[in-house]
Amino acid sequence: MNPVAKLAELSLTPFKRGHAYASADAQVAQSIGLQKLGATYIEVPPGKTSCPFHVHHVEEEMFVILEGKGRYRFGSTVYDVETGDVLGAPCGGPEFAHKLTNIGDTTLRYIAISTKAGTDVCEYPDSGKFGVGTRTDDESNRFRYIGRANDPLDYWDGEPDDAF
Repeated sequence: MNPVAKLAELSLTPFKRGHAYASADAQVAQSIGLQKLGATYIEVPPGKTSCPFHVHHVEEEMFVILEGKGRYRFGSTVYDVETGDVLGAPCGGPEFAHKLTNIGDTTLRYIAISTKAGTDVCEYPDSGKFGVGTRTDDESNRFRYIGRANDPLDYWDGEPDDAF
């Protein structure tokens, strides 16, 4: 294990979805041996964002702007941010939902740092979705679900009515 990561040498994985979403990122924390802290280096092209407006109910996030200009939507407030700014995203309800969009003419580069929980719930206020997931070393033992809260079920729904 090498406890030093050089951002310029990271192998970035590109992502694109529709018109609004595009980025390239690389896991940093894992590469330097961290297990309880998450850190990802992210590059976002002009006019794009890396993920939807969301809030974690368990994990907290912090973003360190390394280069560029962005617009940080946080709850019902919008902040213009730039190189050297540090952004907080506490866990909680929709008032802490957040989204970072590149509003500059150059690539927005930042590091996203987070706590790592075994289980998290993520809420997407714009679309009314939520996601539940577990984090395990064994991919076959992970649980992931995305749905909408407006389709609730009774606790006993679908359960067999026998003792065995």
